[in-house]
Amino acid sequence: MTKTADSKVLKNRTIANVYLGLMIVLMYVPIVLVIIYSFNESKISSVWAGFSLKWYEELFRDRSMLDAAINSLILATVSSFLAAIIGTLAAVGMPKAKLITKGLIEYISTLPIMIPEIILGMVFLAFFTLLRLPFGMVTLTIAHTSFCIPYIYMLVKARLVGIPKSYAEAARGLGATEWNVFFDITLPLIMPAIVSGMLLSFAMSLDDVVISVFVTGVTTNTLPLKIYTQLKTGVTPKTNALCTLMFVITLVVLLLSSWVSRKSPITTGRRETHEKPSENRLSVDPVG
Repeated sequence: MTKTADSKVLKNRTIANVYLGLMIVLMYVPIVLVIIYSFNESKISSVWAGFSLKWYEELFRDRSMLDAAINSLILATVSSFLAAIIGTLAAVGMPKAKLITKGLIEYISTLPIMIPEIILGMVFLAFFTLLRLPFGMVTLTIAHTSFCIPYIYMLVKARLVGIPKSYAEAARGLGATEWNVFFDITLPLIMPAIVSGMLLSFAMSLDDVVISVFVTGVTTNTLPLKIYTQLKTGVTPKTNALCTLMFVITLVVLLLSSWVSRKSPITTGRRETHEKPSENRLSVDPVG
């Protein structure tokens, strides 16, 4: 029986490792190839002619590409900042609201994550057309802010669950107002979640294509849309260089977001609380 069970465990582990390896190959090999061929000397992406940095030099000399990159950075920064304000206020205020439809409102708040982007883009297109808003940076900002809000909302809501209610109650007992409780206690404790959500929203906004296609204007161009239009005329190593830079920026933002979320004062405080009793026990020297 033991040999049979061990053989089944070994077989399942082998299948899991094969599956994991296959997924890694399918997901990361294309990214690695794009990075490698961004240093290709040849104009043909599929032919390796030697190592070169000239495509990065041409990329930084392309004025239209730089303008599109600046637009994307401004759009991602403004959208993530606005989403942080709205999402934080919603996460903090929703538990205090005495509404029968509170659960329904919370569910609707997360819909932009679950709805396919093409459907969401068509909805924004119809909505902005109905309002007769000129398509451009304003419509892009509204659309990007809308699908970034749920990321902030869910992260801040999860952080609020871990904050003991006794903190706010003690502050109120000492005469603090609701504004003092929020700015002096709640906000510093949820700040890692807000920053983490902003960084995640920044990355999501920076590489969005589908929704931006529906809500952008004729004179407004973002970096992902610029890459998409260039793909129709053929991929050059300059496009590979741009994709490599975007991949690095997105990876840095996501890693920074993960690092910030781990530097939570709640987690640090709990770790110190668990460590102090053991240190005290070790410091006691029994007599006799």
